[in-house]
Amino acid sequence: MADIKYYDVILKPVITEKSMAGMGEKKYTFLVHTEANKAQIKEAVEKMFEGTRVKNVNTMNYKGKVKNKSRRRGPVLGKTAKTKKAIVTLTQDSKDIEIFAGL
Repeated sequence: MADIKYYDVILKPVITEKSMAGMGEKKYTFLVHTEANKAQIKEAVEKMFEGTRVKNVNTMNYKGKVKNKSRRRGPVLGKTAKTKKAIVTLTQDSKDIEIFAGL
């Protein structure tokens, strides 16, 4: 397993209707490093966003899709990258995450 620092764990937030609906319950969704575990994700959120305390972390692994890229040169198969998504639930007395405030 690679040595992952806390600032390399969270790649970007996921902005969808379902993730926005979960913000009322203090649930935030992020794309994370594929080799990060739940403890590393919890540490990264608490260090990157001041005043937040994580109650729970749920993770989902997504396999890469096989894509057919047959344009002019015949059938060529490619594959998209695998990803990992984390849903982070904060405690009730924790501060909200500011990057989602203006959305």
